[in-house]
Amino acid sequence: MSANGPSQSLGFTTISRNVAALAVGVVHTLEAIAGDGRTRTARGNAWEAVCADRARAAQRRELERLVAELAAARAAARERRDARDAQPVS
Repeated sequence: MSANGPSQSLGFTTISRNVAALAVGVVHTLEAIAGDGRTRTARGNAWEAVCADRARAAQRRELERLVAELAAARAAARERRDARDAQPVS
């Protein structure tokens, strides 16, 4: 087996990193709403909306990358299984 296969880079660390990034975003948003002396303005709201859109787009790209990586790993495993099953038994 190759150690450089697509399934090797997907794991608990990758998922934990994404969950941590989401948690930081939530905490930042809560601090902006409930923070000391922060008054919300139309400009601030617009900028937060732009940042939120960018964050959602980045999360969507990351999720699409992970799904593609999982699909590639499953396809590679299926190809290995099919090749193994196609070989005659001695």
